[in-house]
Amino acid sequence: MGQRGPGARPRAATPSKARRYPWRKRSLTRAGKVIAFLEFLPITKGVLAGKRMKLLPEQRAFIEAVYGGNVRIAVLSEPRGNGKTGLLSGLALCHLLGPEAEPRGEVYSAAIDRGQAALLFAEMEAIIHAVPEFDERVNIIRFHKKLEVLEGDGAGSVYEALSADARRAHGLSPTLWVYDEMAQAKSRELLDNLVTAMGKRARSLGIVISTQAPRDDHPLSQLIDDGLSGADPGVHVHLIAAPEDADPFDPETIKACNPAVGHFLQLDEIVAQAEQARRMPSFEARYRNLRLNQRISQDASFVSPTVWAACADEPLQEAFEAGPVYCGLDLSARHDLTALVYAAQLDDAWHIRAEFFAPREGVDDRAHRDRAPYQQWAKAGLLTLCPGRSVDYEIVAQRLAEICDDYPVAGIAFDRWRIDVLGKELERLGVTLPLTPHGQGFRDMSPAVETLEAELLNGRIRHGGNELLGWCVANSMVDTDPAGNRKLNKARSYGRIDGAVALLMALSRTNSDAEPEEFAEGRLIAF
Repeated sequence: MGQRGPGARPRAATPSKARRYPWRKRSLTRAGKVIAFLEFLPITKGVLAGKRMKLLPEQRAFIEAVYGGNVRIAVLSEPRGNGKTGLLSGLALCHLLGPEAEPRGEVYSAAIDRGQAALLFAEMEAIIHAVPEFDERVNIIRFHKKLEVLEGDGAGSVYEALSADARRAHGLSPTLWVYDEMAQAKSRELLDNLVTAMGKRARSLGIVISTQAPRDDHPLSQLIDDGLSGADPGVHVHLIAAPEDADPFDPETIKACNPAVGHFLQLDEIVAQAEQARRMPSFEARYRNLRLNQRISQDASFVSPTVWAACADEPLQEAFEAGPVYCGLDLSARHDLTALVYAAQLDDAWHIRAEFFAPREGVDDRAHRDRAPYQQWAKAGLLTLCPGRSVDYEIVAQRLAEICDDYPVAGIAFDRWRIDVLGKELERLGVTLPLTPHGQGFRDMSPAVETLEAELLNGRIRHGGNELLGWCVANSMVDTDPAGNRKLNKARSYGRIDGAVALLMALSRTNSDAEPEEFAEGRLIAF
């Protein structure tokens, strides 16, 4: 017998009569034994506390797929509140001291921090204390969040809770690792360490159970997409999420992607959250990610994805030909993204087009930095890649001249920063354009923010689903000063908002009650 660790509870008395464990029936398949073990475990909290675990149909299908095949890594991605903690705890115990146990095995649970890691340990501890046979066989070291199997199936096996902030995954040899809410991980370091450690045993399994991450470039999203592609038969993904085109507020949508509704999850509670999200666009992203398991950022973006998507009709050519056309120009540092947006009104709607410019050299490095598919956007005609390592302002100047030749342009609002560099190119080309400066502070930007917000909410924008422009808008958040004025700011340290700023300047020019000084006096800025 091993020694009880610090913080361990006194061992329970040995039961007078050993029970026949249901998972030991010889007729059961491997998956059947795992299911029998899980449904033997007690529920330790919530409305069903004291009863035995009963797998939901989706959970049973996941277990049968994972343990009925040759799976190395399995992902179950579903909305929050559908029994994730109980299932993960049961699977960890199954490999520690149940039918999947092996002598001197190693079971690990991974989480983003010690607090999250402690939740799974606490649930496993509660289950062990509720089952006398388990309590007799396991040494619980609470301070270190560690379990040791002293005898019986899995003798010599250990369980330990790991957290990403501990950077503790080197030198392991796991029989099982489980990753709880991987969507919240800031890097893939812990995941990569766990995966590379799996080759030390003949049979090793990794399981991730999490809501979806907010972005396509997140390690969890990459893992899900790779698994769904079928490229690696050793990776199994069970994804439960509302389709992107589904009504996010419809109770039927909620029920379809929440298997636990009607069992231990209350539909009324989620419907109330849906109504709150309908009223408050800033809450919608969080609701859709956590309750519908959609891959969407929880940051409070300037414009909700639903509102932006509802304005994706194609802009009409006749709107620009009839005019007047208003432009917004956001110049960049020569190695970044320059954005040009032009707008024209027709049939009570603003028709929007956007063009972007970036240097060709180093585009892959910038794509990695900004987490954006620049090459893909260039192939789609949304982005002009200029030769060399910097944006060629001659190309930008020529394009501005072409637009002014093709359409009745009434004004081009610009940020004063680096306008002198563009001015030299315009002077060299002998071009005079209707340029007018536009401030970037709260006072000048706030009316533009209000205009764009109102036009989007009323469905009076037609942006054609421009992906690059939509990406810039999705990266934008709103800052507010003490007077209530608003301007855009980046939601994250990466990404770009240049297109959103240019869009605001274009619409700001349309909303001006008085002509700018240059226009009022009949003068255009010429270089």
